[in-house]
Amino acid sequence: MKIDLHVHTNWGSSDSGLSPEELVMTAKEVGLDAICVTEHGTVWGESKLDEYSDDSDLLIIPGMEVATDLGHITVFGLEGYGSGIHIADTLRRAVDAVDGFMIAAHPFRRMFDDPRISGWEKQYNIDEASNLKIFSLVDEMEVVNGANNLKENLFALEVADRLGWIGVGGSDSHSTTGFGAGGIVLDTKINNVREFITAMKDKAYYPVANLNRNNDVPFRELNDRK
Repeated sequence: MKIDLHVHTNWGSSDSGLSPEELVMTAKEVGLDAICVTEHGTVWGESKLDEYSDDSDLLIIPGMEVATDLGHITVFGLEGYGSGIHIADTLRRAVDAVDGFMIAAHPFRRMFDDPRISGWEKQYNIDEASNLKIFSLVDEMEVVNGANNLKENLFALEVADRLGWIGVGGSDSHSTTGFGAGGIVLDTKINNVREFITAMKDKAYYPVANLNRNNDVPFRELNDRK
């Protein structure tokens, strides 16, 4: 299954221009089997999922992107925003309570930019980056983010390798542009968010770039650094 793990719509993300109708239409146009809707601070409920999935063969997986003290994290399994989850440790406990899954989103965005404007205190090397606290709390990290540049994504891939992780992908689309630019290929068929979480914990996936160009080659193979 081809899945974009990181998309926002204008229903739940004020910075998005993508309507739920466009979400379904565009996902099908680019050949996706499923889409993870990761709104900022809110989760699609059952009625919303039913409204936009009943008349299509597209699986919509509800998630949420949380801005925490350690960076942005996409989570699966929570039904909504809870008190204190802007603290990453608290978020980890909340996700553990529902047997959910956490992904560090675009972990190195702008790290290689001028530190006066990037928000980063320094440019970390691989050893330093691998020891950042956020990676002790999440289950995975994005190594393909459609809104990141290639240098940022490749650095994330190196950190994932150092940690022994597979890495995931998502377009981080807020419009139809770039939809499917990152994602995963899942080795097993799933039907709901709980089966999705189980497959992620079983590591039955690999990250890809450009799902919207019918690509299913692992991102690691496309960017062999030997």
